[in-house]
Amino acid sequence: MAVKIQTLPITNYMTAYPISVEPQVPIKKAIAFMVEQDFGNLVVSEGVMPKGILTEREILKAVAESQNLDELTVNDVGVQPYTKLELGDTVLDAAHIMNKNKSRLLVFDGDKLVGIVTVSDLLRAFRKIKTESSLDKVISTKIEKCSKNDSVLHAAKIMHEKRVGSVIIEDMKGHGIFSERDLLTYLYSNDFELDKEVGTYSSFPLVVADEQIKTHEAASIMAANNIKRLGITKGDLLIGIITAVDLLDAYQEVYLAANPD
Repeated sequence: MAVKIQTLPITNYMTAYPISVEPQVPIKKAIAFMVEQDFGNLVVSEGVMPKGILTEREILKAVAESQNLDELTVNDVGVQPYTKLELGDTVLDAAHIMNKNKSRLLVFDGDKLVGIVTVSDLLRAFRKIKTESSLDKVISTKIEKCSKNDSVLHAAKIMHEKRVGSVIIEDMKGHGIFSERDLLTYLYSNDFELDKEVGTYSSFPLVVADEQIKTHEAASIMAANNIKRLGITKGDLLIGIITAVDLLDAYQEVYLAANPD
Protein backbone atom coordinates (compact mmCIF):
# COMPACT_ATOMS: atom_id res chain seq x y z
CA MET A 1 0.00 0.00 0.00
CA ALA A 2 1.39 3.39 -1.02
CA VAL A 3 2.09 5.90 1.72
CA LYS A 4 0.02 9.08 1.45
CA ILE A 5 2.12 12.01 2.57
CA GLN A 6 -0.99 14.13 3.15
CA THR A 7 -2.13 11.78 5.94
CA LEU A 8 1.16 11.35 7.80
CA PRO A 9 0.80 13.11 11.19
CA ILE A 10 3.55 15.58 12.01
CA THR A 11 3.61 14.25 15.58
CA ASN A 12 5.21 11.04 14.24
CA TYR A 13 8.21 12.96 12.86
CA MET A 14 8.80 15.88 15.21
CA THR A 15 11.36 15.92 18.00
CA ALA A 16 9.15 15.78 21.07
CA TYR A 17 9.52 18.19 24.00
CA PRO A 18 12.63 20.05 22.80
CA ILE A 19 14.93 21.48 25.43
CA SER A 20 14.75 25.27 25.84
CA VAL A 21 17.30 27.80 27.05
CA GLU A 22 16.77 31.27 28.45
CA PRO A 23 17.86 34.38 26.50
CA GLN A 24 20.37 35.28 29.23
CA VAL A 25 22.44 32.10 28.71
CA PRO A 26 25.99 32.85 27.45
CA ILE A 27 26.30 32.07 23.75
CA LYS A 28 29.41 29.94 24.42
CA LYS A 29 27.34 27.70 26.69
CA ALA A 30 24.61 27.44 24.04
CA ILE A 31 27.18 26.51 21.37
CA ALA A 32 28.62 23.79 23.61
CA PHE A 33 25.17 22.37 24.22
CA MET A 34 24.28 22.38 20.50
CA VAL A 35 27.49 20.56 19.57
CA GLU A 36 27.32 18.02 22.41
CA GLN A 37 23.68 17.18 21.64
CA ASP A 38 24.10 17.48 17.84
CA PHE A 39 21.36 20.14 17.63
CA GLY A 40 21.17 22.59 14.74
CA ASN A 41 18.38 24.55 16.44
CA LEU A 42 17.79 25.50 20.05
CA VAL A 43 14.47 26.81 21.36
CA VAL A 44 14.83 30.04 23.32
CA SER A 45 12.11 30.62 25.91
CA GLU A 46 11.39 33.31 28.45
CA GLY A 47 8.52 32.13 30.58
CA VAL A 48 5.99 29.73 29.06
CA MET A 49 6.04 30.72 25.39
CA PRO A 50 9.13 30.37 23.17
CA LYS A 51 10.72 33.66 22.14
CA GLY A 52 12.33 32.20 19.03
CA ILE A 53 14.88 29.67 17.84
CA LEU A 54 18.65 30.00 17.97
CA THR A 55 20.17 28.54 14.80
CA GLU A 56 23.65 28.07 13.42
CA ARG A 57 23.01 31.08 11.16
CA GLU A 58 22.86 33.59 14.05
CA ILE A 59 26.14 32.27 15.43
CA LEU A 60 27.74 32.50 11.97
CA LYS A 61 26.65 36.14 11.73
CA ALA A 62 28.20 37.01 15.10
CA VAL A 63 31.49 35.37 14.08
CA ALA A 64 31.57 37.01 10.64
CA GLU A 65 31.00 40.42 12.22
CA SER A 66 33.93 39.77 14.60
CA GLN A 67 31.82 40.10 17.72
CA ASN A 68 33.41 39.00 20.98
CA LEU A 69 31.55 35.77 21.69
CA ASP A 70 32.96 35.67 25.23
CA GLU A 71 30.79 38.66 26.09
CA LEU A 72 27.56 37.67 24.29
CA THR A 73 24.37 36.01 25.48
CA VAL A 74 21.84 34.19 23.34
CA ASN A 75 19.71 37.33 23.44
CA ASP A 76 22.60 39.41 22.06
CA VAL A 77 23.08 37.06 19.12
CA GLY A 78 19.37 36.94 18.27
CA VAL A 79 16.88 34.27 17.29
CA GLN A 80 14.84 33.19 14.28
CA PRO A 81 11.04 33.51 14.30
CA TYR A 82 8.93 30.37 14.25
CA THR A 83 5.54 29.27 12.96
CA LYS A 84 3.14 27.32 15.16
CA LEU A 85 1.82 23.90 14.14
CA GLU A 86 -1.04 22.10 15.86
CA LEU A 87 -1.23 18.44 16.85
CA GLY A 88 -3.58 17.67 13.96
CA ASP A 89 -1.29 19.02 11.24
CA THR A 90 0.26 16.64 8.73
CA VAL A 91 3.73 16.35 7.25
CA LEU A 92 2.42 17.95 4.06
CA ASP A 93 0.95 20.86 6.05
CA ALA A 94 4.33 21.37 7.72
CA ALA A 95 6.24 21.25 4.42
CA HIS A 96 3.91 23.82 2.84
CA ILE A 97 4.22 26.16 5.85
CA MET A 98 7.99 25.84 6.01
CA ASN A 99 8.27 26.59 2.29
CA LYS A 100 5.85 29.53 2.40
CA ASN A 101 7.04 31.21 5.60
CA LYS A 102 10.74 30.28 5.42
CA SER A 103 10.61 29.79 9.18
CA ARG A 104 11.26 27.13 11.78
CA LEU A 105 8.32 25.07 12.99
CA LEU A 106 7.20 24.38 16.56
CA VAL A 107 4.31 22.08 17.45
CA PHE A 108 1.88 23.11 20.18
CA ASP A 109 -0.90 21.44 22.12
CA GLY A 110 -2.89 24.55 22.86
CA ASP A 111 -0.33 26.87 24.45
CA LYS A 112 2.04 24.06 25.42
CA LEU A 113 5.16 23.43 23.31
CA VAL A 114 5.34 19.72 22.49
CA GLY A 115 7.74 19.47 19.55
CA ILE A 116 10.06 20.99 16.97
CA VAL A 117 10.15 20.10 13.26
CA THR A 118 13.28 20.42 11.12
CA VAL A 119 13.95 19.94 7.42
CA SER A 120 15.60 16.62 8.23
CA ASP A 121 12.42 15.47 9.99
CA LEU A 122 10.33 16.29 6.92
CA LEU A 123 12.74 14.55 4.56
CA ARG A 124 12.55 11.43 6.73
CA ALA A 125 8.80 11.43 6.14
CA PHE A 126 8.92 12.23 2.42
CA ARG A 127 11.37 9.37 1.86
CA LYS A 128 8.52 6.99 2.62
CA ILE A 129 6.77 7.85 -0.64
CA LYS A 130 9.90 6.84 -2.61
CA THR A 131 9.37 9.45 -5.32
CA GLU A 132 11.93 9.32 -8.11
CA SER A 133 12.27 12.58 -10.02
CA SER A 134 14.98 14.78 -11.47
CA LEU A 135 16.77 17.32 -9.30
CA ASP A 136 17.67 19.60 -12.22
CA LYS A 137 15.45 22.46 -11.03
CA VAL A 138 16.73 22.59 -7.45
CA ILE A 139 20.49 22.02 -7.77
CA SER A 140 22.44 25.12 -6.72
CA THR A 141 25.04 25.68 -9.44
CA LYS A 142 26.62 28.74 -7.83
CA ILE A 143 29.27 27.31 -5.52
CA GLU A 144 31.09 29.52 -3.03
CA LYS A 145 34.71 28.46 -2.59
CA CYS A 146 37.83 29.26 -0.63
CA SER A 147 41.34 27.87 -0.21
CA LYS A 148 42.32 25.40 2.49
CA ASN A 149 44.91 27.98 3.62
CA ASP A 150 42.31 30.70 4.21
CA SER A 151 41.33 31.36 7.80
CA VAL A 152 38.17 30.11 9.47
CA LEU A 153 37.13 33.76 9.83
CA HIS A 154 37.52 34.34 6.08
CA ALA A 155 35.32 31.34 5.32
CA ALA A 156 32.71 32.52 7.84
CA LYS A 157 32.62 35.97 6.23
CA ILE A 158 32.03 34.45 2.79
CA MET A 159 29.17 32.33 4.12
CA HIS A 160 27.59 35.32 5.88
CA GLU A 161 27.96 37.76 2.97
CA LYS A 162 26.71 35.26 0.38
CA ARG A 163 23.99 33.93 2.71
CA VAL A 164 25.01 30.30 2.25
CA GLY A 165 25.45 27.53 4.77
CA SER A 166 28.76 26.22 3.47
CA VAL A 167 31.82 26.85 1.31
CA ILE A 168 33.72 24.34 -0.79
CA ILE A 169 37.43 23.94 -0.07
CA GLU A 170 38.57 23.61 -3.66
CA ASP A 171 42.26 22.85 -3.31
CA MET A 172 41.82 19.62 -1.37
CA LYS A 173 41.84 16.32 -3.25
CA GLY A 174 38.23 15.30 -3.69
CA HIS A 175 37.16 18.68 -2.27
CA GLY A 176 36.32 19.51 1.31
CA ILE A 177 33.35 21.40 2.71
CA PHE A 178 33.17 23.83 5.62
CA SER A 179 29.63 24.33 6.90
CA GLU A 180 27.85 26.15 9.69
CA ARG A 181 27.96 22.89 11.66
CA ASP A 182 31.74 22.65 11.14
CA LEU A 183 32.03 26.22 12.42
CA LEU A 184 30.15 25.39 15.62
CA THR A 185 32.30 22.30 16.18
CA TYR A 186 35.42 24.40 15.63
CA LEU A 187 34.26 27.12 18.03
CA TYR A 188 33.48 24.51 20.67
CA SER A 189 36.84 22.79 20.43
CA ASN A 190 39.22 25.69 19.76
CA ASP A 191 38.11 28.39 22.17
CA PHE A 192 37.09 30.79 19.41
CA GLU A 193 40.45 31.27 17.73
CA LEU A 194 39.50 32.17 14.17
CA ASP A 195 42.86 32.61 12.46
CA LYS A 196 43.49 28.87 11.93
CA GLU A 197 43.47 27.40 8.40
CA VAL A 198 39.95 26.39 7.43
CA GLY A 199 41.10 23.30 5.53
CA THR A 200 42.15 21.67 8.78
CA TYR A 201 38.62 21.89 10.18
CA SER A 202 36.63 21.05 7.05
CA SER A 203 34.63 17.90 6.48
CA PHE A 204 36.56 15.73 4.01
CA PRO A 205 35.98 14.35 1.51
CA LEU A 206 32.83 16.02 0.22
CA VAL A 207 30.13 13.40 -0.34
CA VAL A 208 29.08 13.59 -3.99
CA ALA A 209 26.67 12.01 -6.47
CA ASP A 210 26.30 12.08 -10.24
CA GLU A 211 24.10 14.76 -11.81
CA GLN A 212 21.59 12.08 -12.89
CA ILE A 213 20.72 11.19 -9.29
CA LYS A 214 17.03 11.23 -8.36
CA THR A 215 15.25 12.53 -5.26
CA HIS A 216 14.91 9.34 -3.24
CA GLU A 217 18.49 8.21 -3.79
CA ALA A 218 19.81 11.67 -2.87
CA ALA A 219 17.71 11.70 0.30
CA SER A 220 18.97 8.23 1.21
CA ILE A 221 22.62 9.22 0.75
CA MET A 222 22.17 12.34 2.87
CA ALA A 223 20.41 10.37 5.62
CA ALA A 224 23.00 7.59 5.61
CA ASN A 225 25.87 10.09 5.93
CA ASN A 226 24.02 12.44 8.31
CA ILE A 227 24.67 15.41 6.02
CA LYS A 228 22.58 18.33 4.78
CA ARG A 229 24.58 19.07 1.62
CA LEU A 230 25.43 16.76 -1.27
CA GLY A 231 27.91 17.64 -4.01
CA ILE A 232 26.71 17.09 -7.57
CA THR A 233 29.25 16.02 -10.18
CA LYS A 234 29.49 15.65 -13.94
CA GLY A 235 32.31 13.26 -14.56
CA ASP A 236 35.13 14.46 -12.29
CA LEU A 237 33.82 18.05 -12.19
CA LEU A 238 31.88 19.44 -9.25
CA ILE A 239 28.98 21.34 -10.85
CA GLY A 240 26.65 22.05 -7.96
CA ILE A 241 25.35 21.46 -4.47
CA ILE A 242 21.97 20.24 -3.30
CA THR A 243 20.85 21.01 0.23
CA ALA A 244 18.22 19.40 2.43
CA VAL A 245 15.95 22.39 1.77
CA ASP A 246 16.43 21.98 -1.99
CA LEU A 247 15.51 18.32 -1.71
CA LEU A 248 12.36 19.10 0.26
CA ASP A 249 11.36 21.58 -2.46
CA ALA A 250 11.86 18.85 -5.08
CA TYR A 251 9.63 16.43 -3.20
CA GLN A 252 6.90 19.04 -2.84
CA GLU A 253 7.08 19.96 -6.51
CA VAL A 254 6.58 16.34 -7.52
CA TYR A 255 3.66 15.94 -5.11
CA LEU A 256 1.91 19.09 -6.31
CA ALA A 257 2.36 18.08 -9.97
CA ALA A 258 0.73 14.74 -9.23
CA ASN A 259 -2.00 16.25 -7.04
CA PRO A 260 -3.13 19.57 -8.56
CA ASP A 261 -5.81 21.53 -6.75
